[in-house]
Amino acid sequence: MNPAHLIDTHCHIGAYGDPISVVRAAESTTSIVAVTESPEEYRRLRTRLGRRDHIQVALGLHPLRSHTFTPNDLARFFRLVPETTWIGEVGLDFSKQGRATKKDQLRIFSAVLAEAQPGQHPLTVHSRGAEADTIGFLGQSKLSAVLHWYTGPTNLIDAALAAGLYFSYNIAMVRSKKFSELVRAIPRDRTLLETDGPFARGQHGPARPHQLEEVVSALALGWDVSHADANRSILDNQRRFLAQTAGRPYPE
Repeated sequence: MNPAHLIDTHCHIGAYGDPISVVRAAESTTSIVAVTESPEEYRRLRTRLGRRDHIQVALGLHPLRSHTFTPNDLARFFRLVPETTWIGEVGLDFSKQGRATKKDQLRIFSAVLAEAQPGQHPLTVHSRGAEADTIGFLGQSKLSAVLHWYTGPTNLIDAALAAGLYFSYNIAMVRSKKFSELVRAIPRDRTLLETDGPFARGQHGPARPHQLEEVVSALALGWDVSHADANRSILDNQRRFLAQTAGRPYPE
């Protein structure tokens, strides 16, 4: 990934109606972590996108699909781990939508964390309604991870920071009532970006990777700094996170 690019750490490229045009629009400004929800989607998306310097396809097992995953799906996931860089979307969801499959989710997430290797695989992680459990498991695993679209209580953020976790903001988050609370609680140096497109929506429709500057502008206002300073902070955070993920020291 280009170190001068902003990184969209969580984007469902395959869910857009026009994924190739979304990818092309971002090519000169933005690198993309294209998350998937199953090993089969990972395989299909890698084939469809081909080799592109500004995209890394992430290998996923979405928590809301945990009850559908067979032993063969898990075996395929394990076989593919060595060839991927990012893992995601993975995690837990104990909201009303996912509560009934809690046992399956815990089984799948535990398997993912056991298979991922510290220093090799950054994770982008779903935690809706299960923030305490997710943070606890990630802290035990010692893996580098980003909490995607965090909606949990701010009193758990200190535990996430102690576990070395980062947080990614999207356009829907910065437009939410909770944004001011989050921007006060999450340190500037643990902040990354995402779209969660096309599911997160901005003023002009589904969020797209080349529009991440809108999120930077909102963060600049929240931090009371210039847009240029906010942009530099995000780029520095990206470099630090990826250096830690690769097991390299980062010069402060």
